[in-house]
Amino acid sequence: MAKLTKNQKIALSKIEAGKAYSIGEGAAKVKDVNYAKFDASIDIDVRLGVDPRKANQMVRGVVTLPHGTGKVVRVLVLCNPDQEEAAKAAGADYVGLDEYINKIKGGWTDIDVIITQPQIMGKIGALGRILGPRGLMPNPKSGTVTPDVAKAVEEVKKGKIDFKVDKNGIVHSSIGKVSFTADQIRDNAREFVNTLIKLKPATAKGTYLKSIYLSTTMSPGVKIDTKSVDA
Repeated sequence: MAKLTKNQKIALSKIEAGKAYSIGEGAAKVKDVNYAKFDASIDIDVRLGVDPRKANQMVRGVVTLPHGTGKVVRVLVLCNPDQEEAAKAAGADYVGLDEYINKIKGGWTDIDVIITQPQIMGKIGALGRILGPRGLMPNPKSGTVTPDVAKAVEEVKKGKIDFKVDKNGIVHSSIGKVSFTADQIRDNAREFVNTLIKLKPATAKGTYLKSIYLSTTMSPGVKIDTKSVDA
């Protein structure tokens, strides 16, 4: 087992062993234990009482965080010419169609989100082997395939994110930055978890929220009391 660094030991000493913090306390604590010299991301990990191998227990959705993610999200809109101006006005970083499809075929993926129209998906299908592994493939369930591309751009820029439970039953996402206030981190975390609660599959039995942890890019995890989400 690797030895802990001095900074790691100091961070761990600030977390009470075995304690599950309220969501408000945890938001403040995760800022306190951060020791990165940069504006690290705040991550949330929620273990759910579901079996992702069963289609009727797959948890997937979108959430718009009240304070955004703190990240600069680069958005590409692949659309017909009549939607280009609206997409640009909404804040899209790149707008077009064939020229960007060809760029992607050539290996260009310097973007975070791709938004497109339903009638364009036929052209994008061939890009699946490039976009799929990078999580960039537009999907109606995440709101990135829509007739109203301008609205989708605005939502993404304001902090809309999509998430999906992994094979271990864990949902992981970044929900802010260390530079956020503790209240902003708390609000974002609460919105994220409450969205998961709304998506609870009818077939899920037993405890649904098994555990919640907040952490930064380089900090230990801070355990959150699952009953404190609505407190």
